[in-house]
Amino acid sequence: MTKSATKEGTMRYAQRFAGRAADGHFRETQRMELSSLGVGTYLGQPDEKTDVAYTTAIVAAVESGINVIDSAINYRFQRSERSIGAALQQLAAKGFTREEIVVCTKGGYLTPDGSMPADPNEYFFREYIQHGIFSAKDLAAGSHCMTPKFLKDQLGRSLRNLGVECVDVYYLHNPETQLSEIAKPDFLQRLRAAFEFLESAVEAGEIRYYGMATWNGFRQDPRAQDAMQLGEVAQIAQEIAGGMHHFRFVQLPFNLGMPKPSALKTTRSVRCNSPGRRRGSPRHWSECRAWSMRRPTLG
Repeated sequence: MTKSATKEGTMRYAQRFAGRAADGHFRETQRMELSSLGVGTYLGQPDEKTDVAYTTAIVAAVESGINVIDSAINYRFQRSERSIGAALQQLAAKGFTREEIVVCTKGGYLTPDGSMPADPNEYFFREYIQHGIFSAKDLAAGSHCMTPKFLKDQLGRSLRNLGVECVDVYYLHNPETQLSEIAKPDFLQRLRAAFEFLESAVEAGEIRYYGMATWNGFRQDPRAQDAMQLGEVAQIAQEIAGGMHHFRFVQLPFNLGMPKPSALKTTRSVRCNSPGRRRGSPRHWSECRAWSMRRPTLG
């Protein structure tokens, strides 16, 4: 299969639903045509029955006009990513190519493999600490890590779980978790190191873009301990890779029960240099605004 989603592939996917999809259902961003709904893979038991149910749901979603699939390595102890991998294989057999489908996943939280081990501490010590992937001082809240070595390990596992050569969007998962235990300057240094690794992963062809999947970070009062400022974060990416950096996506809750992001004024503080877009043009700002909305997901 083709390594990743492409402009041509996602446009071809959208054309499959010409005359059937609602106007505006497919939206172009970062040279991809994305469906306005995505399918998520968060909840459910870590068992075979749920594995099959997720695979079936993902296949049905793609056959019905949804080409954005979202996961995280810790969802159901890595099983959700593997359910996506199984779905991609089934979809390939049905004529849907890899380049038509936008695959997103996340890294940051520690997770077992397939099921909860009898002794989690022993598992993480044996699997990670003994191999020098992280040390106790790298963890926040006993469960979160975003060092380059850890992210490299997690990305490699995600690629194998998903059965793909490249992830289209790779998110740092709730990085604001770190702010519960470390000072803001230390957090920004850790974030810089993570972004430097993610830019190298783009160069290696393992991811196309990266972003931040957050819960509270971008919705808090700026004075809150776990608050993050999008402009400050984007500036780090800018300093690392200039205007062609690959920090292009942000997730945060946005729904009827949590409407606050609709009132956030983030575009004025974000330097967004999209290829081929003139700064200040309407399309330029629409792409910047797309960073601050979480695409609705099913599941």
